[in-house]
Amino acid sequence: MSQKVEDIKPSYPLFREQEYVDLLASKREQFEEVHSQEKIEEVFQWTTTEEYKELNFQRQALTVNPAKACQPLGAVLCSLGFEKTLPYVHGSQGCVAYFRTYFNRHFKEPVACVSDSMTEDAAVFGGQSNMKDGLENAKAMYKPEMIAVSTTCMAEVIGDDLNAFISNSKNEGHIPQEFPTPFAHTPSFVGSHTTGWDNMFEGIARYFTLNYMEDKEVGSNGKLNIVPGFETYLGNYRVIRRMMSDMGVSLSLLSDPSEVLDTPADGQYRMYEGGTTLDEIKDAPNAFNTIFLQPWQSDKSKKYVTNTWHHEVPKLSIPMGLEWTDEFLMKVSEITGQDIPEVLATERGRLVDMMTDSHTWLHGKKYALWGDPDFVMGMSKFLLELGAEPTHILANNANKRWKKAMDAILAESPYGNDCEVHIGKDLWHMRSLVFTNKPDFMIGNSYGKFIQRDTLHKGKEHEVPLIRIGFPIFDRHHLHRQTTLGYEGAMQILTTLVNAVLERLDDDTRGMQTTDYNYDLVR
Repeated sequence: MSQKVEDIKPSYPLFREQEYVDLLASKREQFEEVHSQEKIEEVFQWTTTEEYKELNFQRQALTVNPAKACQPLGAVLCSLGFEKTLPYVHGSQGCVAYFRTYFNRHFKEPVACVSDSMTEDAAVFGGQSNMKDGLENAKAMYKPEMIAVSTTCMAEVIGDDLNAFISNSKNEGHIPQEFPTPFAHTPSFVGSHTTGWDNMFEGIARYFTLNYMEDKEVGSNGKLNIVPGFETYLGNYRVIRRMMSDMGVSLSLLSDPSEVLDTPADGQYRMYEGGTTLDEIKDAPNAFNTIFLQPWQSDKSKKYVTNTWHHEVPKLSIPMGLEWTDEFLMKVSEITGQDIPEVLATERGRLVDMMTDSHTWLHGKKYALWGDPDFVMGMSKFLLELGAEPTHILANNANKRWKKAMDAILAESPYGNDCEVHIGKDLWHMRSLVFTNKPDFMIGNSYGKFIQRDTLHKGKEHEVPLIRIGFPIFDRHHLHRQTTLGYEGAMQILTTLVNAVLERLDDDTRGMQTTDYNYDLVR
């Protein structure tokens, strides 16, 4: 079964060759003890029914494909957004391997992150010694200017105190007293990756500003702070900077990993690249105000900024689509006194023109979507603006307040009348929903491809195509460089949506002399 050097094949189509077909059939027969194909098909068909959906939604003790990740993952992304910062996870080596590979697979970039490799002895006696050696070695080997510490389940279950452990490490000379080591407790068994991002940002802001507020004066530096939240579309960092530059607004983008996660291949490896400088976060209380682009995931940070920095954080929604981008830019103009320039007004007009051009194809199309609360809310709002109809909305890591706000948004539009909003549910619930009340498309991350495969297995007429927008996206390349925010992001989303509709129409009308009566060249 050796490959030929001149004709190396990947698993597909290699495993379709007869020798592999026979091998896999033999393995199945001798070792897997599987049910008959008829029984498997019978159970599959049952899981597509309304009866099974009712049972599925009664499920409590099991999560299948949760549509969220754990807190430390978010803490790592937040840490990567600061200049020459090394994310450090107090926990087991396997956890950090998961965080790194998760980001590797999404961004197609190496991700710097270390752990202090807690094992069985640390689980019994605590991880103090791991912390001392880990901080000392990480600083010596990787030469960061800041180490941002978070935790995993093991450290949280046994009750390790990061503040005490870091203080002891400094007092014993493992790292200098003045070396920046902000931290956040990020237990994986509560919250999600967005919670971890919020906790880490609050930890960094607290470390650099809590005890240094005496000489701070709101508005004295002439800047506006913008906090992106857990944001994996690198184009969004760039579009925010570009729009603020167009308005002449001096900006501090607090946590910006767009350079370290998108470094050029020019022969030079950069462990650290770009990011918010430590001087910027120290100076952040002197800004006019702080805007959170993803307010539903930023409760802890908003509270800190309001109470400690004394910023009147404006109540805004994520700037996705037309109306909410308008509101964002008008609020920036109000805070800073800078007018919205003609270049942005022109960009807005182009978006409106695109919406008009594509309206006939998107009007009435039904979508199921899932993801993080702010993203899902922004996407739903834009779908309603396009005349599309969300049918199933799922945000596993949202709360009841979010659901109430989401229901209110849907109620404001005739296109939201038939939509169901689900919180705390997973993608196995979503599978039941799309089988029992079929939408035209799904919008979500790569894990939705398994739902599309299952719907296709039931029959072509049941297939629900997946439009990949969200996080993570493992099975397509370079989508993480795109933009979803502002008018530019709305244009890219609109282009993706309408061309998915047209591609599906072409797919349905390719039959020569059967369905090709609508196989037109111009759409």
